Amino acid sequence: MQSFSRGWSFLKQAWGMAFKDRDLLKPSIYALVIGMILSALGIVPIIIAAFLLGDLANIVIYILGAVMVFVQFVVTYIFSGMTIYLIYGYLSEGDGRMDKAWAIVRRDFFDILTLAAVSTVVNLIRNAARKNNNRGMVANLARSATGLLDVLWTQAAYLILPAMIIDDLNLKDGAQRVWKITKENLLLIGISTVGVRFVAGLISFVFGLVGLVLAFAIGGGLAFVSGGNVTVSIIGIAIGALVFFAFVMVASVFSSYTSTAYHTCLYIWARDAEKAVAEGREISQVAAPAPLAAALA
Repeated sequence: MQSFSRGWSFLKQAWGMAFKDRDLLKPSIYALVIGMILSALGIVPIIIAAFLLGDLANIVIYILGAVMVFVQFVVTYIFSGMTIYLIYGYLSEGDGRMDKAWAIVRRDFFDILTLAAVSTVVNLIRNAARKNNNRGMVANLARSATGLLDVLWTQAAYLILPAMIIDDLNLKDGAQRVWKITKENLLLIGISTVGVRFVAGLISFVFGLVGLVLAFAIGGGLAFVSGGNVTVSIIGIAIGALVFFAFVMVASVFSSYTSTAYHTCLYIWARDAEKAVAEGREISQVAAPAPLAAALA
């Protein structure tokens, strides 16, 4: 219950920032829209390859799929990086400026590409292990190991990206910094992550469920009152699908911003705590960013 309360406190503070400075939400919206467009465009060559290349289709589809995964990671990290800098600017200067966020992302573009490349490799390894139909002990261990690798890398990437954006570190130095602060603040990370993730996941689920119920109500309602009219039924189904899709988009933006805000605040607190220790001060004297402070109160 305490974990839920902490997560809820963080959400209220984090979204309070977003409502005061709407720029903080823009990158999450951009990432969603651009990601969807690129996914739709990327499906076209895959479909063409499946129909025209015969025996080579599987190889080409695998390569194109890997490219799509890489591109999606790049898009995600670019706009998450913008959100990170906007939050950092808001917390340190009282205003998150889009022009500065764009400049920082351009500065760190190569580092973002390297982070996306590693994430793509981890993703491909995990998927290969999952698709292995072998039920032997070795195969099961491989699936468990790759699943753990995926979880650990995902959490590491959430913190490596703030290290890149805020402290201008490359992938190697960012990973070393994250490893160091994780060892020093493991308890804080473990306690806080669970609460924030659970509350954000619950709210996203509620968004999706409400959208689904409304979609069925609208689509089914119009189909019922139409008396069997095919045109009205199709319109009802289309409207219902759009309503559901809109709620899913809201849930996606909510989840993306919340996760980025949490890990950004955590990284800022960890680096300040690290500096305090180096100066001989107590960690308890370090003020956490407002959203994280609310979660730890």
